[in-house]
Amino acid sequence: MTVLGLGTYGVAWAIGVPGYEQPKAPMDAFGLLRFADDLGLRLVQIADNLPLHTLTDEQRRDVRDEAQKRGIAIEVGTRGIQTDHLRQYLEIARFFNSPILRVVVDTKDHHPSPEEVVSLIRVVLPELEAAGITLAIENHDRFKVNQLAGIIQALNSPYVGICLDTVNSFGSLEGPEVVVETLGCHVVNLHVKEFVVKRAGHAMGFEITGRPTGQGMMNVPWLLGRLDGFGRSYNAIIEAWLPMQITIDETVAMEARWARESVTYLRQFIKE
Repeated sequence: MTVLGLGTYGVAWAIGVPGYEQPKAPMDAFGLLRFADDLGLRLVQIADNLPLHTLTDEQRRDVRDEAQKRGIAIEVGTRGIQTDHLRQYLEIARFFNSPILRVVVDTKDHHPSPEEVVSLIRVVLPELEAAGITLAIENHDRFKVNQLAGIIQALNSPYVGICLDTVNSFGSLEGPEVVVETLGCHVVNLHVKEFVVKRAGHAMGFEITGRPTGQGMMNVPWLLGRLDGFGRSYNAIIEAWLPMQITIDETVAMEARWARESVTYLRQFIKE
């Protein structure tokens, strides 16, 4: 059964986007849990913009206790696939009883080839399998979907799959249809990110920006139906590409409205 959840990239402005005006009271993990609870969600995904490894052991216990008190499950995400980092996050995922570890391959200083990705993940694959935790590799800009499919096939394990983001692959000149058709059979997690493609104001070029789910160009019924047809289990995590508004307060308020509107729309299809 697919469970609907909220990701930290669905409230990125509330958490704080580096290089931009910061909110007066940035959202932390406890604020994320409160907001998700208010939205009626029973799942959150805490990713690299709210990194769990920076918390103390006591703080992580407090976050886990708060989630359990509210009846909210936590999925763990990170960025980077160096061996020590993956092992650290595997333990964090185990601590939070997360069935997946969502990972973005690239970091600021490391952009591995597909062959290096396979080599690095293969080192920790026995530990993933022993823990029963599935590594969910996100389609994130640089790799074409055929390259990502090749990585999954080379590793050949039920404990490695794809976290499919509905927009990221535009960075590799590939739209949702080719992404879903190529990677759908490997999907173990879904980032529902609505979008529109429109001409820039000067008409010389296009812009890809976000919208609340159901108010853009993504064919959500097709997306969910097609993924369900592959027969794999996955949860659906709300994310958003909200442009910065005039002030950070306006941006955070709009982000919260988008999350509410997205939940309302998606509840037509994901009822749990």
